[in-house]
Amino acid sequence: MIASLTHDEIRTARQQLGDRVLTTPVHEWQGPVHAELLGADTRVFMKLELFQRTGTFKPRGALLNMLSLTPDELARGITAISAGNHAVAVAYAAKTLGTTARVVMIKTANPFRVELCRRFGAELEFAETAHIGFERVREIERDERRAFIHPFEGRRTALGTATVGLEFCEQTQPLDAVIVPVGGGGLCAGIASAVKAIWPACSVFGVEPTGADSMYRSFEAGEPRSIERIATIADSLGAPYAAPITFELCRRHVESIVLVTDAELREAMRLMLREVKLAVEPAGAAAMAALVGPLRERLRGRRVGLIVCGSNIDATGYARLIGPDP
Repeated sequence: MIASLTHDEIRTARQQLGDRVLTTPVHEWQGPVHAELLGADTRVFMKLELFQRTGTFKPRGALLNMLSLTPDELARGITAISAGNHAVAVAYAAKTLGTTARVVMIKTANPFRVELCRRFGAELEFAETAHIGFERVREIERDERRAFIHPFEGRRTALGTATVGLEFCEQTQPLDAVIVPVGGGGLCAGIASAVKAIWPACSVFGVEPTGADSMYRSFEAGEPRSIERIATIADSLGAPYAAPITFELCRRHVESIVLVTDAELREAMRLMLREVKLAVEPAGAAAMAALVGPLRERLRGRRVGLIVCGSNIDATGYARLIGPDP
């Protein structure tokens, strides 16, 4: 049985992270388009983790895991597997804590993220697929005795991401619902745990792309499931499987997982640029896509929180994604 995260544990985790991570701002979306789409009585608050160090929420979990290592473990270095944002966070955390990182990235990783990793001093390898990448990172862990920092699984990872939810609850009045993007589910597991600990009546919804729906399938099956193929523009939400701890925390605290298409993600990216003046990667638009899509009528007239989880994308790739749908 996996113990739930307590309010005190989450607060302690935030204190441990200190100024290594930022308390990111909250923005309320208002205006005629908001009123037209959702109704003037629907209030929407966005937690802007794209302004976090490294551009996403990921340093919170990476740092909290690394802060638990012994001095000897830390000195041997870190390894990780990622499509990009976790890789950047691990590189940043390793540099911050004075150690080295050897990171396996998926070969399709956005070039902006690859460059960020190199700027933070990580040594990089590239894998054809996420499945191959996970195999390779386990070899590095075994052969070089580096500590493996998982991209989404683990209780300390969830405690790290729960600090996003803690901050959000402290920055706003109670919400009726919070919508969280889901890749492997580490962000959703943590935020849902924090929100439910502080506001038990608040509903938490996860959102996945239709082409990377491992958590949705896991909810349907009642146990963690994997997917054979990832096919979505939201590469940072492309986890190949759900894992036990993350799955259990999500199942315990999340109302449901909703799915959005790549076309809906693109339209949400355009909407956020026009209305909120934010240029976000597809994952960063996922909560908005769910709100104006599958959850629109269900949450009309409610106080809703959106997690804008990050934005690490190059200008060329961004322009292509917000252009006309193929």
